[in-house]
Amino acid sequence: MSSRVTYQPGENELRHTFGAHPAVAEITPGSLLVTSTEDCFGGAVRTVDDLPSKVCQAFNPVTGPFHVAGAEPGDTLALHFAAITPARDWGMSATFPHFGALTGTHTTAMLHPPIEERVWRYTIDAAADTVTFHARRSDHAVVMPLEPMLGTVGVAPAGGEVRSTIVPDAHGGNLDTPEIRPGVTVYLGVNVPGSLFAIGDGHARQGQGEACGVAVETAMNVTIAVDVIKGVATPWPRIETDHRIISIGAARPLEDAYRISQHDLVTWTAHLTGLELLDAYQFVSQAGRAAPGNVCNPLYTMHAALTKAVLAGASPYGGVHHRLRRIAESTR
Repeated sequence: MSSRVTYQPGENELRHTFGAHPAVAEITPGSLLVTSTEDCFGGAVRTVDDLPSKVCQAFNPVTGPFHVAGAEPGDTLALHFAAITPARDWGMSATFPHFGALTGTHTTAMLHPPIEERVWRYTIDAAADTVTFHARRSDHAVVMPLEPMLGTVGVAPAGGEVRSTIVPDAHGGNLDTPEIRPGVTVYLGVNVPGSLFAIGDGHARQGQGEACGVAVETAMNVTIAVDVIKGVATPWPRIETDHRIISIGAARPLEDAYRISQHDLVTWTAHLTGLELLDAYQFVSQAGRAAPGNVCNPLYTMHAALTKAVLAGASPYGGVHHRLRRIAESTR
């Protein structure tokens, strides 16, 4: 039986940066972490009249950081998300002036007026696995599938750097990638002793790209199986599902995020299959899939994916995904 660590953060124990914070708990590799996360508003936005600019002191709080025993720079942290379940029966979304893909921003200067700050409240029915959109200017409503995920997963950056939780990069952070959902394993390169990983930014669902910059934000209860892969470096965040491998890149402009994710997937595929580099490049060019994570944050994210069926039986990271899944399933 695997050991279990339970940590429930207090109101003043959430963080807004990766790096510069002491660990809140220690995790032994092979253990389960049971915890909770807040939404990007820190729970302050509860009605459509709660404008984030008026009620929020800061954005995108995370739970952690957690120290993983034995993790050292040059290792890889493996986080298998056994469960991500909404802690509320409602979620909030919004539009902001100067934020989002379809408005002027500080980096895309426009003379037209900024868009309106407006809030939407969604109904979450976990029993029915649904999320319901309610229009603000009509009675229109749409029932959509509940697809819980975490927008923010990361470790402390290298070199003593401190990064805002809003920023995605090689350390992870605000990736806003819908593939970070129950049943997947996320791989992150370790930069500091213990890795000091943190999680947050629960989404009841999110479209690819997160066009307006805000998903259906809600608090989550989370269970994670944690492990360390010794002596194996991971340059950019990676995801493994039962059927796919996924590389994530973060940059501006968006095409550079695309290039990073494709480069990582090509080199990863070459390593797994033994293909020469240009053979792997050609292969991924024909068999791969790509999609945006977010196109709004200080850096954009793209992911590149490949089905594992074409990897000729290769097992990423020595099969840690399936091993952690078995650990998680054995505790149910």
